[in-house]
Amino acid sequence: MPETRISLLDLTRAELAARLAERGLSPVHAARVWSYLYWDCVSSVEEMPDLPAKVRAYLEEEFSLPVPAVANEAHSADGFTRKFLLALADGRQIETVAMRFTGRMTACVSTQVGCAMGCVFCATGQQGFQRHLAPGEIVAQALHIQRLLRARGIAPGQTAYERLRNLVLMGMGEPLHNYEAVMQAVEILRASSGLAIAASRITLSTVGVVPGIVRLADEARPMSLAVSLHAATAEERAALMPAARRWPLDELMNACRYYCEKLQRRIFFEWTLIDGQNDTEAQAHTLGALLRGLPAQVNLIPLNPTTGFGGRPGQGLAAKRFQQILDEHYGLPSTIRQRRGVDIAAGCGQLAGAPPGVR
Repeated sequence: MPETRISLLDLTRAELAARLAERGLSPVHAARVWSYLYWDCVSSVEEMPDLPAKVRAYLEEEFSLPVPAVANEAHSADGFTRKFLLALADGRQIETVAMRFTGRMTACVSTQVGCAMGCVFCATGQQGFQRHLAPGEIVAQALHIQRLLRARGIAPGQTAYERLRNLVLMGMGEPLHNYEAVMQAVEILRASSGLAIAASRITLSTVGVVPGIVRLADEARPMSLAVSLHAATAEERAALMPAARRWPLDELMNACRYYCEKLQRRIFFEWTLIDGQNDTEAQAHTLGALLRGLPAQVNLIPLNPTTGFGGRPGQGLAAKRFQQILDEHYGLPSTIRQRRGVDIAAGCGQLAGAPPGVR
């Protein structure tokens, strides 16, 4: 039977307080519920014993607390990356990745089941679109990683559990295609009384959904923005990213300029390096000319393999030369992205909502 109750993870603390008040219950209990959800990381209302019986009864009657089941888990040989195949309430599956860097844990979360954008080198795009995720289904992924950190216990010399500090909306799906749910989830995850992930540590990655970029600027959303570019001419970009036909390159760049001017903030541009295709010196000059004058940083990402695309990763001397041209000729800062989890298909473009080996 389909779940008809509202997910507690779909609600902000203020929304939960308002619902308690509508039921004639004190809204002050929202703070304790919030603490149970985002500090204690409970999995059910039964694990909230300090609440008055009437409040617990109301929560059990009107709300659900979905905890995605782990259908599969993979550990990378790099020792820093874990990928989780999570089963949602309707049987659909998504992938979430935990990446350990020096001094921090980063969660890479999905925003849709599948993706409608169709990027040819992306396993999620090859899968096609199935449905949007609800805010709580996005939040639940971050909570899953936080539970892992709690399970590690309190480290020697520390006084509290390690907290999840970094979030990237770069998993399965296009975040700006599911705008309302994604922004609700971000608001919940940023709340100081919850996981309290700082806006400066949240990055949203888009293929270039122009109306969404403009809306981010108009609403002054405080997270970082990463735009997947991968080609610096309209024709080449459309060949790699079908969505570029809907939002042509000139429209995208106008939206990016608007975003930068409106928010006085830089944009990260993502460039997947494909050997012999977009990792050449000529391509570096074309990209530099395109981004000239923008407050931008380029993330160079050696292509990660997928079964549906035959390209090879651009790396080594070509990648270094590409980076050198951006710096010396155009003053563009860039980084060559450290590859993580490629052996378990946990890298950028590899998530497909299926166990390893089933792609």
